[in-house]
Amino acid sequence: MVAHRGVSGLERENTCPAFVAAGVKSYFGIETDVFVTLDEKYIIHHDADLMRISGIDMAVKESTFDDLRAVRFTDIDGITPRGDMFLPSLEEYLSICRKYGKEAYLEICEVDLRKHVLGMAAVVEQMGMMESTTFISFNRSNLTDLRSAYPDAKAQLLTGELNEETIDFIIKNNIDAGIYFPALTREFVELMHEHGRIVNVWTVDTLEDAERMRDMGVDVITSNILE
Repeated sequence: MVAHRGVSGLERENTCPAFVAAGVKSYFGIETDVFVTLDEKYIIHHDADLMRISGIDMAVKESTFDDLRAVRFTDIDGITPRGDMFLPSLEEYLSICRKYGKEAYLEICEVDLRKHVLGMAAVVEQMGMMESTTFISFNRSNLTDLRSAYPDAKAQLLTGELNEETIDFIIKNNIDAGIYFPALTREFVELMHEHGRIVNVWTVDTLEDAERMRDMGVDVITSNILE
């Protein structure tokens, strides 16, 4: 089990409290998303802006790290102020994963430059987390750029659609599969396992769906709340 954006069913997603909530539970890993700020620093957040989370129209790519960091969010009830609810740095996320012995599932979001993919990987390496980090992305070039410099890094392609092109990319590049669970088939799982590939499904939040995925033979289940 991997906690999606931390235990985002209990705490505000992609915050240190959400990551700690996963750390003290039985989750194997903690998933998060990393962006590049205007001043080329790495910050934890999922969306291109802060509107959904805070109601503030701040674009991540067009804002500095310090300005983004200064924003405080409410609790998940949307009412209660929480001074500890803010955007973490990449280092803070990795530190929590390391402290609690969790695999870091790091999604590289909207990164178009190889130097930033490698810059993020360098932070992971500097913190001694390379062997316990899985890099995930919808962007195939992010993964191939990563593998060109870090050939042994664990990498996983995220996709909501299974087609021949996607399957060929996964197999040829020796990359694991992160699949939106309604698209999954037992045949795909069997094919991936034949090639030694790991299958991760997201985002599974009901026991019924989780049991169905388990019975299909998946290796990893990513969830907002289901432990």
